[in-house]
Amino acid sequence: QVQLVESGGGSVQAGGSLRLSCAASGRTVSSYAMGWFRQAPGKEREFVSGITWSGGRTYYADSVKGRFTISRDNAKNTVYLEMNSLKPEDTAVYYCARKRDAYGNIRSIMSWDYWGQGTQVTVSS
Repeated sequence: QVQLVESGGGSVQAGGSLRLSCAASGRTVSSYAMGWFRQAPGKEREFVSGITWSGGRTYYADSVKGRFTISRDNAKNTVYLEMNSLKPEDTAVYYCARKRDAYGNIRSIMSWDYWGQGTQVTVSS
């Protein structure tokens, strides 16, 4: 079993920054791709960003490209999401997840098996 715990969410004004963290425990996630999804009220959960096990490749949704940066520290079993230039439309619950295996579309929710409980990010205008 893998437990994922997000932290770092909060309320900020538009243009502000937040750094989310996702700490994994139970089993190491260092050999798995990791990622972030978000879900706004009344909307489906959507892909935000993903990173390969080595950190060598990163992926972003078009809506956050250039503003968000994903990174990981395998020694700490932790994944991060640095969010800059935040917009009100970034308001959502942000979830950390572990990718099921090396196959499957990294942007598809079906490719991920373990999820955290989520952390709220609220951006006011």
